[in-house]
Amino acid sequence: MPVGINQPSNQIKLTNVSLVRMKKGKKRYEIACYKNKVLEYRSGIETDLDNVLQIPSVFLNVSKGAVAPSADLAKSFPKMSVDDIILEILQKGELQVGEKERHAQLDRVSREVIDIVAGKLVDPKSKRPYTTGMIEKALDQLSQQGANAQHEAKQEAKHENREKDRHTPNASGTATPTNTESSNGETKKAKDLPTWTGVSTTRSAKSQALDAMKALIAHQPIPVARARMRLRITCPTSILKQAAKSAAPKSADDDEDDKAAKGTVKDRILSYVEQVESQDVLGEEWEVVGFVEPGAFKALGDFIGTQTKGRARAEVLDMAVVHEGD
Repeated sequence: MPVGINQPSNQIKLTNVSLVRMKKGKKRYEIACYKNKVLEYRSGIETDLDNVLQIPSVFLNVSKGAVAPSADLAKSFPKMSVDDIILEILQKGELQVGEKERHAQLDRVSREVIDIVAGKLVDPKSKRPYTTGMIEKALDQLSQQGANAQHEAKQEAKHENREKDRHTPNASGTATPTNTESSNGETKKAKDLPTWTGVSTTRSAKSQALDAMKALIAHQPIPVARARMRLRITCPTSILKQAAKSAAPKSADDDEDDKAAKGTVKDRILSYVEQVESQDVLGEEWEVVGFVEPGAFKALGDFIGTQTKGRARAEVLDMAVVHEGD
């Protein structure tokens, strides 16, 4: 009896493989790639296809070694060569990843989200940034609250359905009223607030960081505020004293709103600046450097564009100003 089984010399073993799948019509096509190389190719880090593809062929089933027939490829991908079909699947197909690879990708996105949030939020009193550890703990707290809120919402919906069934009109056409209006009003307010349920690998880190910042600012598990932007605003002195035409930015003080609405272009520009760092006149141009809340930047840009017809400009010197040190 032979001690071992000799494998065919022309058999190719696929190890360390990631599958990229694409469904066209009723057929599903697959290509065999090296792990971690698909994402690098899609992000532009890897450009050599030989380092990405294990075999330059299109399969119906990689694990069984079933190569896709040319007739099926021609029907599903008309007027495309095999190389073009491989590129199409590689760029737009669904990547099948293992548990370890998925966990590593989730950790990478999570770190990126936390780094972005930590760089954009500060303590509103000291204007100093939080450490990534504190931001991570705050987001974990919000994630737990979001999961609990979802569970409570499901339980509440079940309870409301039972109440409706129990208080349906009887034979006399009357029903017992329920006292749920006040609780419904409170739950609606809670539902209107932004929520955070954790990091996902299906969305970009930047968009998830924006959602995380909105949730942190809304719920305040730790005192946070958006870091202010540092701008340089220049405007011709000839139009500074002109009366402002558009509406003034809203603030907590109505009297200040009225003054800004009736003020000059200079007054309106300064109303957007939370703190003035320097102010000077250079020849025929007035220049002010100061700090602006990120939410007011768009309104400031719109005002400058419409009121001065592009003659004034706002230059971003720093996207997020934080105070370092003790």
